[in-house]
Amino acid sequence: MNDENAPTLVTGATGFVGAAVARKLAARGFNLRLMHRAGSDLSNLAGVQGERVIADLTNPASLVQAVAGCRYVFHVAADYRLYVPDPEAMRRTNIEGTIALLNAARQAGVTRVVYTSSVAALGFATPGKPADETTPINPAEHVGAYKRSKYEAEQAVRALAADGLDVVIVNPPAAPVGPGDIKPTPTGKMVLDAARGKMFAYIDTGMNIVHVDDVAEGHILALERGRSGESYILGSENLSLREIAALIASQSGHLPPRIKLPTGLLVPIAAMLEKLAALTGHEPIMTREMLKMARRKMYYSSNKAISQLGYAPRPAREAIADALADFRRRGKLG
Repeated sequence: MNDENAPTLVTGATGFVGAAVARKLAARGFNLRLMHRAGSDLSNLAGVQGERVIADLTNPASLVQAVAGCRYVFHVAADYRLYVPDPEAMRRTNIEGTIALLNAARQAGVTRVVYTSSVAALGFATPGKPADETTPINPAEHVGAYKRSKYEAEQAVRALAADGLDVVIVNPPAAPVGPGDIKPTPTGKMVLDAARGKMFAYIDTGMNIVHVDDVAEGHILALERGRSGESYILGSENLSLREIAALIASQSGHLPPRIKLPTGLLVPIAAMLEKLAALTGHEPIMTREMLKMARRKMYYSSNKAISQLGYAPRPAREAIADALADFRRRGKLG
């Protein structure tokens, strides 16, 4: 599709990252087609001009209609949960849905796809060295349904790129923060708890904190400058959970947590919370898989995106400040 006025499809457009991508594209003057599921909360798209289209990654026919006539596709939609009672449902969305959408994009003559993967699909950092796009991957280390689904989905996308589809992969960290986290995401819940003074202890883990708007800008840079079949990590600062909690506390007027808890002592509690969740249907605040993941620090380097795409993320402090300002505006902090 070579028509410059043809629409650009954004999947998952009502979500945290998807809406940020949509807002950035709208500001650049793109003709947008914004895909969401029936019944989605549309508040994140307030003021964003574009055609709304209802489709579902588990319904291939709806995807064919969604991509029809599009020039570009930003595939941001995903099932992102850390507590997954039914892993097959997540696989249908994250793996089978991604393959169906990209095949529909190929058939529709889409010029380029930007696929939102995750650092969850990549290898792990070693002590003193953050992981990057070349870090060796051991699939057996991908603990949890979400990590496994994103790893397998990325492998499928790479195979489609090798078969001629023009698709660029971006890998945001699992911890983007900033305005528009209306659910909120697991990271957003952590920010809220710390800002409310409810984080009384921490565990020895760490993650890459990045502003959601920088992730969105990185998506557009990938469209403009990325190489098909290549992946680009869109992160910012690597911080321990203690450092993150201290940043949040310093901006919200609370004391940071001082008690360090060994993950081993929390495993029986997590098991009990999972059993309770099975009875009540409410998502547990902690699971055994979460604790397994926490044993590996999720530290990553964005040097490739910085050098090849011109990606320029802001400091984590600014990302947290904007997240807190948005939570306050929406009455989440009292």
